[in-house]
Amino acid sequence: MRYDLTTIGEGQIRLTCERGDRLATARSLRMTAAGSEANVAGLLSELGRSTAWTTKLPRGELADRIALEYSAVGVDMSHVVMTDEGRVALYFLEPGEFPLPGKVTYDREYTPFRSIVPEDFDWESMLDARLVFVTGITAALTPETARVVRYVADAARDRGVDVALDVNFRSLLWNGEQARVVLEPIARGASILFCSRTDAGIVFGVPGQGVDVCRNLREEMGVPTVVSTDGRAGTYLSTAEGDRAFEIKSVPVIDRPGAGDSFVAGTLHGWLDGDVGRGIEMGTKVAQLALTHHGDLTHVRP
Repeated sequence: MRYDLTTIGEGQIRLTCERGDRLATARSLRMTAAGSEANVAGLLSELGRSTAWTTKLPRGELADRIALEYSAVGVDMSHVVMTDEGRVALYFLEPGEFPLPGKVTYDREYTPFRSIVPEDFDWESMLDARLVFVTGITAALTPETARVVRYVADAARDRGVDVALDVNFRSLLWNGEQARVVLEPIARGASILFCSRTDAGIVFGVPGQGVDVCRNLREEMGVPTVVSTDGRAGTYLSTAEGDRAFEIKSVPVIDRPGAGDSFVAGTLHGWLDGDVGRGIEMGTKVAQLALTHHGDLTHVRP
């Protein structure tokens, strides 16, 4: 196979308030490139994997900023589709300090990616991979993006390519019922499923606590491998061989976005080697590192 992992998602620019600032009063914002799928591809590339990410972006300096962020760590960007019109997706983050929660404000309307169709992309190359990675975030954007996510998942399975799905439910983008209609068929055909304890209930109606929810979800969906997170309570793995729980240690948080993507990337690194348990241990360590520095993409060396 040409790639270990390929993926598709919207490239964004994140604008973050300084700690102690609110968006309504901020005088300066920190700008970083962002994109959940691109973050996973980027970190796996840093760990020595061959990866490719595709998206649809309007030509310009903001698109260049996104492309440089991920190409610099080795992600193949040659399949990105460029257009002459449109705008780059943005999102704003207020980090929040206890007891004030963090807050995300999306500004993602009218981007070229929201109206994509399968014919926009070179699937012949993108499906020349061991694993295709898709997320609920991209599926949630528009009916068009949902159709493309379903298309690439189905096309991958038709070719014997494994599919990884990260449910990554976002209540700002859709509700649980909408998510289930789109994601359940993909989940049932996935080789590995990432789904938090809360998302299992909201999206799939699967109850449980601890490792039980992970097992319940695997049995309900018929997925060979399910990885479930539950904040500081722990991380859980369920396979046909058995179930495991992994301890989570708290670390000081400098910048939260990207930590979940880092966990997924580290886990997939182990899964690609046939040892998903070791991958979870690596993903946990990388996620801790992700919390200690600014930016969505975690910069590590093997």
